Amino acid sequence: MNVEDYPTLPAVPEVKGKIDAQLFAQTITQVSVAAATDETIPLLTGIRMEIEDDTITLLATDRYRLAMRTFKWEPAEPGISTSMLVKAKTLNDVAKSMTSAGSVEIAFSTTETTGQSLIGFRAGTRHTTSTLMDGEYPPVRRLFPETTATTALVNRNELLEAVKRVSLVAEQKTSVRLGFSAGQVVLEAGQDDNAQANETIHAQLQGEDIRTAFNPQYLQAGLSALNTQFVRFSFTDAAKPAVLTGQNEPLAEDDLAFRYLLMPIRFGV
Repeated sequence: MNVEDYPTLPAVPEVKGKIDAQLFAQTITQVSVAAATDETIPLLTGIRMEIEDDTITLLATDRYRLAMRTFKWEPAEPGISTSMLVKAKTLNDVAKSMTSAGSVEIAFSTTETTGQSLIGFRAGTRHTTSTLMDGEYPPVRRLFPETTATTALVNRNELLEAVKRVSLVAEQKTSVRLGFSAGQVVLEAGQDDNAQANETIHAQLQGEDIRTAFNPQYLQAGLSALNTQFVRFSFTDAAKPAVLTGQNEPLAEDDLAFRYLLMPIRFGV
């Protein structure tokens, strides 16, 4: 094949700033778990990136859960205010291939400036350039409740391992049920007399007792995305989505830099 027969690669857009490579990889890993993996709604296979000066927010949803991560970067110039939709696969590839570098440079351009909407990443000798996705991302930020009636604090790793164990008896597409009460959370899975599991672990509850149920894979993904000792569940109502946040100490505030909103599913499903 002649060289001239190869498609022309797009030029790397102008560098707009940089970020610590390890931090960037961590944020992508946390958020990408909530991006859709099928093409039913193509927009949802992307990750929305919002930039306001020195703050970047990543958002992803597959309609059943929503992940949001906010972090700092070093913009090349102040006052940047923009948003874009990047393929989740592109960002995951960046997270895997550029973590060994000290920092990752982020470059992007819009149709107004170059005729193409592009985003690029460069770390050392490695670089990736991709077209941005078209379309209007849904206004998902408003799904996070402003106030909550009940919160529960649980050791994250203990809960994660308990969910893994009880979900072994849960058939595909069935739920893991969680019952929060004073001092404990009871996990249950399975409907058949021959395939049931339950486990009780310590929890600190503030508010009324609450019973809910989640897709076990989605719950495990959210717990795994956190990197804190504890997870805080915030509820407005058992029938409404729960918000998972990380917390390092029992008496500390929860870390709102990463939030994972998870839709409940009906009991008996």
